[in-house]
Amino acid sequence: MNWKIWERSEPVYMDESEGGITRSVLKYGGILIGVYLVICVVFAWWWDYEPDSFPVRENAALIAQKENDALVTGYVSTATLITLAETLLDKRGGYLSNDLFPPGIWMDNVPEWEFGMLTLVRDTARVYRNDFSRSQSQSVEDPDLSNAEGKFFFDNSSWALPQTEDEYKDGITLFRSYLSRLADSQETNAQFYARADNLQQWLAAVETRLGSLSQRLSASVGKRQLNIDLAGDSSAAQATDAPKDQMVKTPWLEIDNVFYETRGFTYALIHMLRALEHDFGDVLDKKNARVSLQQIIRELEPSQETLWSPMVLNGDGLGPLANHSLVMASYIARANAAIIDLRALLQQG
Repeated sequence: MNWKIWERSEPVYMDESEGGITRSVLKYGGILIGVYLVICVVFAWWWDYEPDSFPVRENAALIAQKENDALVTGYVSTATLITLAETLLDKRGGYLSNDLFPPGIWMDNVPEWEFGMLTLVRDTARVYRNDFSRSQSQSVEDPDLSNAEGKFFFDNSSWALPQTEDEYKDGITLFRSYLSRLADSQETNAQFYARADNLQQWLAAVETRLGSLSQRLSASVGKRQLNIDLAGDSSAAQATDAPKDQMVKTPWLEIDNVFYETRGFTYALIHMLRALEHDFGDVLDKKNARVSLQQIIRELEPSQETLWSPMVLNGDGLGPLANHSLVMASYIARANAAIIDLRALLQQG
């Protein structure tokens, strides 16, 4: 008969020096993590910043002086667009929309502001390619502007291969090349046509953007909305049926995103309106429409005022709390109505 003998193992004690090393690692590791988090918070506070506005005419004059260029028609608008794109990349904290590490990845207000500004830059770059630089629909498009448009429409959140900033910098370089040729009296292929129909095309692009932003902002409180997609045309049709009445509401977590996207868009829009007022001055004066454009700028300026609340509030309409989205929507709606009136005025003979 076999007997299994169990041997009692002796207890193993950890060396006191090993325990001290472990506690030291945890202690100093915790301190390093704490310091890192404090640094991230400080940088997040420093980067949570919207650039100051700049005078478009003086800015263009400085660029022209530096490059020994003449302030020809279209120079102020093009220089303003270039400066806006550079501000997107070179502002305090740089470009944050494609950050993968703290504190950039924790911040959403600044990236939304960047996207709003980028949207205006993209729309304007497209109008430059299709309208501002072409005398008619059958004319050849400018090669620099053709390539630049694609650069600005590159994915805004790509961090490598290629990096978003590199693509946008290429777009800026191409616009600088166009600007240099525009100011060269010997280079007749680069043109900027300040015509009423070209200004209408740009305003039409802006009008649709403002209309969408106004709807998204006002939907912060939720509303019942009738389907008017086919209104005004009895023979109109659409691909699939849509509800006749539906509830429209911006999700709670997206309300501040829409708010800051709007601030970024209107920041860039105000500068471009001031620049276009200079380059299309004769057209506006002939239509007696300069004051109409100035009124659009006046309606948009309050959208850039300081937000004194630590967060974007979402009160219920006429409730006890403010609703910053509705306030912003009112600014946008009034400006959009003024743009519609200006487009109608420009269409008149």
